[in-house]
Amino acid sequence: MLIFHLGPLATSLFSLLAILALVLSFVMLASHWLKNHVYAFAAESWTIAAISASIGYYGHYPELYIIAALTALFRGTFLPYLVLRLVKRLDIQREFTPLLKPSSSMILGAVLVIFSYEVSRQLGIALHLTDNIAVLALTCMFSLKLIGFLMMILRSEAISHILGLLVIENGIFLGSQILVPGMPALLELVIIFDLLTIVMAFGMLVRFLQTHAGTTSSRGLQKLVG
Repeated sequence: MLIFHLGPLATSLFSLLAILALVLSFVMLASHWLKNHVYAFAAESWTIAAISASIGYYGHYPELYIIAALTALFRGTFLPYLVLRLVKRLDIQREFTPLLKPSSSMILGAVLVIFSYEVSRQLGIALHLTDNIAVLALTCMFSLKLIGFLMMILRSEAISHILGLLVIENGIFLGSQILVPGMPALLELVIIFDLLTIVMAFGMLVRFLQTHAGTTSSRGLQKLVG
Protein backbone atom coordinates (compact mmCIF):
# COMPACT_ATOMS: atom_id res chain seq x y z
CA MET A 1 0.00 0.00 0.00
CA LEU A 2 1.09 3.62 0.35
CA ILE A 3 4.58 3.40 1.79
CA PHE A 4 5.22 7.08 2.35
CA HIS A 5 3.45 9.57 4.54
CA LEU A 6 1.41 12.17 2.71
CA GLY A 7 1.08 15.71 3.92
CA PRO A 8 -2.17 17.65 3.69
CA LEU A 9 -1.19 19.33 0.40
CA ALA A 10 -0.21 16.04 -1.26
CA THR A 11 -3.37 14.33 0.00
CA SER A 12 -5.54 17.13 -1.39
CA LEU A 13 -3.71 17.03 -4.72
CA PHE A 14 -4.06 13.27 -5.14
CA SER A 15 -7.72 13.41 -4.08
CA LEU A 16 -8.43 16.16 -6.61
CA LEU A 17 -6.71 14.33 -9.47
CA ALA A 18 -8.31 10.96 -8.66
CA ILE A 19 -11.79 12.50 -8.46
CA LEU A 20 -11.16 14.40 -11.71
CA ALA A 21 -10.27 11.13 -13.46
CA LEU A 22 -13.52 9.62 -12.16
CA VAL A 23 -15.60 12.62 -13.27
CA LEU A 24 -14.14 12.39 -16.79
CA SER A 25 -15.46 8.83 -17.05
CA PHE A 26 -18.95 10.25 -16.45
CA VAL A 27 -18.41 12.55 -19.44
CA MET A 28 -18.24 9.39 -21.54
CA LEU A 29 -21.47 8.10 -20.01
CA ALA A 30 -23.21 11.44 -20.53
CA SER A 31 -22.54 11.69 -24.26
CA HIS A 32 -23.26 9.55 -27.30
CA TRP A 33 -20.75 11.42 -29.48
CA LEU A 34 -17.67 9.27 -29.99
CA LYS A 35 -15.30 12.23 -30.24
CA ASN A 36 -16.39 13.38 -26.78
CA HIS A 37 -15.53 9.90 -25.48
CA VAL A 38 -12.06 10.09 -27.01
CA TYR A 39 -11.37 13.60 -25.67
CA ALA A 40 -12.56 12.57 -22.19
CA PHE A 41 -10.32 9.49 -22.28
CA ALA A 42 -7.35 11.62 -23.35
CA ALA A 43 -7.98 14.08 -20.50
CA GLU A 44 -8.36 11.19 -18.06
CA SER A 45 -5.03 9.73 -19.21
CA TRP A 46 -3.29 13.09 -18.79
CA THR A 47 -4.76 13.29 -15.29
CA ILE A 48 -3.35 9.86 -14.45
CA ALA A 49 0.01 11.00 -15.87
CA ALA A 50 -0.13 13.96 -13.48
CA ILE A 51 -0.82 11.53 -10.62
CA SER A 52 2.24 9.47 -11.59
CA ALA A 53 4.45 12.56 -11.69
CA SER A 54 3.10 13.79 -8.34
CA ILE A 55 3.75 10.42 -6.70
CA GLY A 56 7.24 10.44 -8.17
CA TYR A 57 7.83 13.85 -6.60
CA TYR A 58 6.30 13.29 -3.17
CA GLY A 59 7.38 9.65 -2.84
CA HIS A 60 10.86 10.06 -4.33
CA TYR A 61 10.31 7.56 -7.14
CA PRO A 62 12.29 9.08 -10.04
CA GLU A 63 11.30 6.26 -12.42
CA LEU A 64 7.69 7.46 -12.20
CA TYR A 65 8.63 10.60 -14.11
CA ILE A 66 9.38 8.38 -17.10
CA ILE A 67 6.12 6.49 -16.58
CA ALA A 68 4.23 9.81 -16.39
CA ALA A 69 5.81 11.04 -19.64
CA LEU A 70 5.04 7.77 -21.45
CA THR A 71 1.49 7.75 -20.07
CA ALA A 72 0.88 11.26 -21.39
CA LEU A 73 2.50 10.40 -24.72
CA PHE A 74 0.88 7.04 -25.40
CA ARG A 75 -2.36 7.02 -23.37
CA GLY A 76 -3.07 10.73 -23.53
CA THR A 77 -1.94 11.50 -27.08
CA PHE A 78 -1.12 8.58 -29.37
CA LEU A 79 -3.98 6.21 -28.46
CA PRO A 80 -6.65 8.96 -28.74
CA TYR A 81 -5.11 9.95 -32.08
CA LEU A 82 -5.44 6.38 -33.36
CA VAL A 83 -9.05 6.12 -32.19
CA LEU A 84 -9.95 9.51 -33.71
CA ARG A 85 -8.44 8.41 -37.01
CA LEU A 86 -10.59 5.29 -36.83
CA VAL A 87 -13.72 7.35 -36.10
CA LYS A 88 -12.97 9.64 -39.06
CA ARG A 89 -12.16 6.78 -41.44
CA LEU A 90 -15.32 4.85 -40.59
CA ASP A 91 -17.41 8.06 -40.56
CA ILE A 92 -19.14 7.02 -37.33
CA GLN A 93 -19.86 10.09 -35.24
CA ARG A 94 -22.10 8.80 -32.46
CA GLU A 95 -23.93 5.92 -30.83
CA PHE A 96 -27.35 5.42 -32.41
CA THR A 97 -28.63 2.40 -30.47
CA PRO A 98 -27.58 2.70 -26.80
CA LEU A 99 -29.50 0.64 -24.27
CA LEU A 100 -30.03 3.62 -21.94
CA LYS A 101 -30.31 7.38 -22.23
CA PRO A 102 -27.33 9.44 -20.99
CA SER A 103 -29.18 10.50 -17.83
CA SER A 104 -30.02 6.90 -16.95
CA SER A 105 -26.46 5.84 -17.69
CA MET A 106 -25.12 8.49 -15.32
CA ILE A 107 -27.50 7.41 -12.54
CA LEU A 108 -26.39 3.81 -12.98
CA GLY A 109 -22.76 4.99 -12.97
CA ALA A 110 -23.38 6.85 -9.69
CA VAL A 111 -24.83 3.67 -8.17
CA LEU A 112 -21.67 1.82 -9.20
CA VAL A 113 -19.52 4.51 -7.55
CA ILE A 114 -21.49 4.15 -4.30
CA PHE A 115 -21.09 0.38 -4.50
CA SER A 116 -17.35 0.79 -5.13
CA TYR A 117 -17.01 3.10 -2.14
CA GLU A 118 -18.74 0.62 0.16
CA VAL A 119 -16.52 -2.24 -1.07
CA SER A 120 -13.42 -0.04 -0.66
CA ARG A 121 -14.47 1.02 2.83
CA GLN A 122 -14.92 -2.59 3.89
CA LEU A 123 -11.55 -3.48 2.37
CA GLY A 124 -9.99 -0.55 4.21
CA ILE A 125 -11.37 -1.86 7.51
CA ALA A 126 -10.24 -5.41 6.77
CA LEU A 127 -6.73 -4.32 5.72
CA HIS A 128 -6.44 -1.70 8.48
CA LEU A 129 -5.99 1.17 6.03
CA THR A 130 -5.96 4.39 8.01
CA ASP A 131 -5.23 6.58 4.97
CA ASN A 132 -8.33 8.13 3.39
CA ILE A 133 -6.40 8.47 0.14
CA ALA A 134 -6.00 4.68 0.00
CA VAL A 135 -9.76 4.18 0.29
CA LEU A 136 -10.32 6.89 -2.33
CA ALA A 137 -7.82 5.22 -4.67
CA LEU A 138 -9.62 1.90 -4.27
CA THR A 139 -12.96 3.59 -4.88
CA CYS A 140 -11.75 5.28 -8.08
CA MET A 141 -10.08 2.09 -9.29
CA PHE A 142 -13.20 -0.06 -8.81
CA SER A 143 -15.46 2.70 -10.17
CA LEU A 144 -13.47 3.17 -13.37
CA LYS A 145 -13.38 -0.58 -13.95
CA LEU A 146 -17.14 -0.91 -13.45
CA ILE A 147 -17.90 2.16 -15.59
CA GLY A 148 -15.69 0.74 -18.34
CA PHE A 149 -17.67 -2.51 -18.21
CA LEU A 150 -20.89 -0.49 -18.19
CA MET A 151 -19.83 1.31 -21.38
CA MET A 152 -19.12 -2.00 -23.07
CA ILE A 153 -22.54 -3.32 -22.05
CA LEU A 154 -24.68 -0.26 -22.85
CA ARG A 155 -23.00 0.82 -26.08
CA SER A 156 -23.15 -1.08 -29.34
CA GLU A 157 -20.39 0.51 -31.44
CA ALA A 158 -17.08 -1.36 -31.49
CA ILE A 159 -15.20 1.92 -30.90
CA SER A 160 -17.14 2.42 -27.65
CA HIS A 161 -16.09 -1.07 -26.61
CA ILE A 162 -12.46 -0.15 -27.27
CA LEU A 163 -12.80 2.96 -25.11
CA GLY A 164 -14.57 0.98 -22.38
CA LEU A 165 -11.63 -1.42 -22.30
CA LEU A 166 -9.20 1.51 -22.08
CA VAL A 167 -11.18 3.03 -19.18
CA ILE A 168 -10.97 -0.29 -17.32
CA GLU A 169 -7.21 -0.32 -17.80
CA ASN A 170 -6.97 3.32 -16.71
CA GLY A 171 -8.70 2.38 -13.47
CA ILE A 172 -6.23 -0.42 -12.79
CA PHE A 173 -3.31 1.86 -13.62
CA LEU A 174 -4.59 4.69 -11.42
CA GLY A 175 -5.03 2.36 -8.45
CA SER A 176 -1.60 0.81 -8.87
CA GLN A 177 0.10 4.21 -9.05
CA ILE A 178 -1.33 5.33 -5.70
CA LEU A 179 -1.52 2.02 -3.84
CA VAL A 180 1.67 0.37 -5.12
CA PRO A 181 3.93 3.21 -6.26
CA GLY A 182 7.00 0.98 -6.21
CA MET A 183 5.63 -1.40 -8.84
CA PRO A 184 8.48 -2.24 -11.25
CA ALA A 185 8.72 0.29 -14.06
CA LEU A 186 9.35 -2.48 -16.59
CA LEU A 187 5.97 -4.04 -15.81
CA GLU A 188 4.24 -0.69 -16.29
CA LEU A 189 6.02 -0.17 -19.62
CA VAL A 190 4.83 -3.60 -20.78
CA ILE A 191 1.24 -2.63 -19.89
CA ILE A 192 1.50 0.61 -21.88
CA PHE A 193 2.81 -1.12 -25.00
CA ASP A 194 0.21 -3.89 -24.61
CA LEU A 195 -2.46 -1.19 -24.78
CA LEU A 196 -0.99 0.10 -28.01
CA THR A 197 -1.07 -3.40 -29.49
CA ILE A 198 -4.68 -3.93 -28.35
CA VAL A 199 -5.91 -0.69 -29.91
CA MET A 200 -4.16 -1.41 -33.22
CA ALA A 201 -5.59 -4.93 -33.29
CA PHE A 202 -9.10 -3.65 -32.50
CA GLY A 203 -8.68 -1.02 -35.22
CA MET A 204 -7.94 -3.68 -37.83
CA LEU A 205 -10.87 -5.78 -36.60
CA VAL A 206 -13.29 -2.83 -36.78
CA ARG A 207 -12.20 -1.97 -40.33
CA PHE A 208 -12.65 -5.63 -41.29
CA LEU A 209 -16.19 -5.62 -39.87
CA GLN A 210 -17.03 -2.39 -41.70
CA THR A 211 -15.75 -3.79 -44.99
CA HIS A 212 -17.24 -7.29 -44.84
CA ALA A 213 -20.34 -6.87 -42.64
CA GLY A 214 -21.21 -3.26 -43.42
CA THR A 215 -21.55 -2.33 -39.74
CA THR A 216 -19.48 -1.97 -36.58
CA SER A 217 -22.49 -2.20 -34.24
CA SER A 218 -22.74 -5.34 -32.12
CA ARG A 219 -26.54 -5.20 -32.42
CA GLY A 220 -26.27 -4.93 -36.18
CA LEU A 221 -24.04 -7.99 -36.22
CA GLN A 222 -26.56 -9.92 -34.12
CA LYS A 223 -29.25 -9.17 -36.68
CA LEU A 224 -27.05 -10.73 -39.37
CA VAL A 225 -27.10 -14.07 -37.58
CA GLY A 226 -29.48 -16.57 -39.19
